Formats: sequence, structure tokens, C-alpha cells
Amino acid sequence: MTALTTALARTEPVAWRKPKRHGGLSAWLFAVPALAVYVVFLVYPALTSLWFSFTDWDGLSPTYNVVGLDNYAAVVQDPVVATAAKNNLVWTVVTLTVPVVMGLALAILLNGKVRGKPILRLIFYTPAVLPLVSIASIWGWLYNPQYGAINEFLRLIGLDALAQPWLGQDSTALAAVMVPAIWLRTGFPMLLYLAALQGIPKELYEAATVDGATRWQQFLFVTMPSLKPAHYIVIALSLIDSFKVFDLIYAMTYGGPGTTTQVMGTWMYANVFQYYNAGYGTAIAVVITVVAIVVSIPYVLSQTREHSR
Repeated sequence: MTALTTALARTEPVAWRKPKRHGGLSAWLFAVPALAVYVVFLVYPALTSLWFSFTDWDGLSPTYNVVGLDNYAAVVQDPVVATAAKNNLVWTVVTLTVPVVMGLALAILLNGKVRGKPILRLIFYTPAVLPLVSIASIWGWLYNPQYGAINEFLRLIGLDALAQPWLGQDSTALAAVMVPAIWLRTGFPMLLYLAALQGIPKELYEAATVDGATRWQQFLFVTMPSLKPAHYIVIALSLIDSFKVFDLIYAMTYGGPGTTTQVMGTWMYANVFQYYNAGYGTAIAVVITVVAIVVSIPYVLSQTREHSR
């Protein structure tokens, strides 16, 4: 009985013991600086913008009137918003799928036996770290209808008929702006996929080879399933980045010619800083945010459920 009592005495308090609180107040004190920065620079501006979207504020005057949902009604009826939304959709589809596919292809290429891998990685990734204004200037010069390198090359090889004002006509302006966007967005997926490919155990490929799997079958049933975490990161970040496009289009075309390359971000900027219609501009900003959340969250939740299994 003594041994049994001793054993119970040692085990019973473990079940009754209250869980220790790690950190407590001190943990919150450490989090206060980060929370303060988050509230001041993100939460407060977001709530302020939401409030101004219900007003007719011009962005400068100290006074304004509350107009309720008038700005949002105007957004729905605005033909420029319809054009911008369509351009945003096209931009998102193209600049999401093409860089991801090209990045995966380059990663597979560089993961094989290729000479000069460090130099090639540097060449492919460099556009991703360049300032967008610099990229816009470079491609603006390449597209120049008079002395741009693209038109000069076409004239040099006898294809004068193909030389045209790439950024100055409706038929080519949006596609011309998407080319540098694809160029600069390919390096980041390539780097993530390359890191993921190098983490796949070689034993999986050896086992697949023994089973008689072809290269294509190894890619479908070994490589692609092993890249699921990388797919999640690449697609989520690329999707969010595509919705908030502004810099490249504004620096290259200002949304023109006309409204051909106008997107929601550039139209919002024009209303706030050019037309001094800050209330309407912030309403467009709210719409952009809501659409980005609605589109992104289902994908994130589906991937989270899949990884939690």
C-alpha cells in the first residue's frame, strides 16, 4: 500500500496541476511596439479611408459632407471603373499564370545539369529586385516609336511594317505593359521553386525510375505533388500582387491612351490626387480591398485545410 500510495501521490498532481501561463503580461509588453506600429500605420489609415469613402471630401478642405453610399453607387455606374475592372482581370490572369509557369520551367532547368547556374540565377532573378520606376523607364525606351530598340531592330531586319507605337495605341498598349510585368515577376517564383526542387529527396526519383516511370510521369506524380507548399506561396503572393498593380502602369502609360490601360489602382489615384475627389477615390480603394479579400481568402483557406490534414 505504501508503494501504491507513493505512486498515486506522484501522479495525481500532474492531472490536477494548472497549466502554466507562458509569458503573461510580459509577453504582451514585448508585443506592444509592434501592435502600436500596426495600429498607427495600417489599422488607423484603413478605418480613416473607409470613413472618407462615405463623404464628398476633396482631399484638401477641412470640411466635408457625409453622402452615405453615393460614392459606391457612382463606382457601380462609372464606365471607367468597368474598363479598369476588366483590365485588372486580364492583368491578374496573365501576370499570374505566365510568370508562375515560366518560373517553374526555369527552376526545373536550373535544377538539372546546366553550366553557369549561379550566373543564370542572377540574370533571371535580377529584374525582381529592380525598382519599378527603373523598369518602366527601361521598357519605355525600348518601346519608343522613333528610336526605341524594338522598332529599330524590326527595321534592321526588314520588318518595318511591324514597327509601331506600342504604348500609344489601344490595340497593343495593355499587352506591351504586361510584357515587362511578366519579365520582372518570373524571377521570384523561379527562386522559390528552385529551393523546393532541391528539397525533394532523390530516393523518390530513383524509386520511380525503378518502377519504370517516364520523365513526364515523374514530373506529374513526384515533382508536382512535392511542390504543393511552394505552389501555395507562389500563387497566393502573385495573386495579391496582381490586384494591387499601380506603379508600372502609371509610370509607363498613366492609364492611357484614353482608358486602355486604366486599372482600379490608377483610377483611384487619379480621382484622389488629380481630380481632388478623395471621397470617391477612397471608395474605389475600399472596393479593391474587398475584391482582393474575397478572391484570396477562399484559396488560402482551401490550402490551409489541405496542409492541416
